[in-house]
Amino acid sequence: MHPELGYALAGLIGLSLGVLGGGGSTLTVPILVYVVGYPARQAVAMSLAIVGLTSLVGAIGHWRAGNVRIAVAIAFGVVAMAGSYVGARMAAHVSGAAQLVLLSILMIVAAVLMFRHAGGRRESRHEAGAPRSLLLVPPVGFGVGVLTGLAGIGGGFMIVPALVLLMNMRMRQAVGTALLVITFNASAGFAGYLGHVVIPWGFLAGFTAVAMIGIIVGTRIHQRVPQAALKRMFAVFLILVGGYMFYRNHRVLLGGPAPTAAAAASH
Repeated sequence: MHPELGYALAGLIGLSLGVLGGGGSTLTVPILVYVVGYPARQAVAMSLAIVGLTSLVGAIGHWRAGNVRIAVAIAFGVVAMAGSYVGARMAAHVSGAAQLVLLSILMIVAAVLMFRHAGGRRESRHEAGAPRSLLLVPPVGFGVGVLTGLAGIGGGFMIVPALVLLMNMRMRQAVGTALLVITFNASAGFAGYLGHVVIPWGFLAGFTAVAMIGIIVGTRIHQRVPQAALKRMFAVFLILVGGYMFYRNHRVLLGGPAPTAAAAASH
């Protein structure tokens, strides 16, 4: 459809990942499907590579700023990687329309979480300390991984709250650490798709490069931007895009045929 517009929007994905530690990855599949015109399953696979590499660049920037806890990222990431690979393999038995419906629901959930935590006070009142509820880390990490493999998201909007609540981390550390977890997570999911979908490597490289520029900018302005207002605006955008995707593909929940107007819901 419009690959040039897709390249332009790639910067928005990176910018959101750098500033918020999540959210932008949920836009990757809709952009690849509805703007560029790739089939849903191919878009999900490509999004994992894009989000994984882009998050790695962002994680390096946050690490230099002292906002990444490597040991936590590895512990959480290993479990998430296993779930992501399983989710990617499960996707072979799920229609493209079902993947898009799942993603649309996750986008709306992400928007609700952003609204709830957009007050801008969590950082000031939350003090890092000893981890809590360590027994919940494996199931939470695995669940995030499965959703990553199925829907093509990085899972930052789930990982950041999990690190804050379960690991007792400050918000800025949670954002930086989450980017490294997303890197592990998305890489494992992409590996699960290799050999099952055709990857347009040239377009993937260009799209990822633009997203990387966006996350470099986002990481640098992370501490200067009023995140509460950004989260509210981005949450509204997620609801609009997620609602549109759900409307286009909701018939799969009723056992009806996938939409035929676009390759968006194709196998």
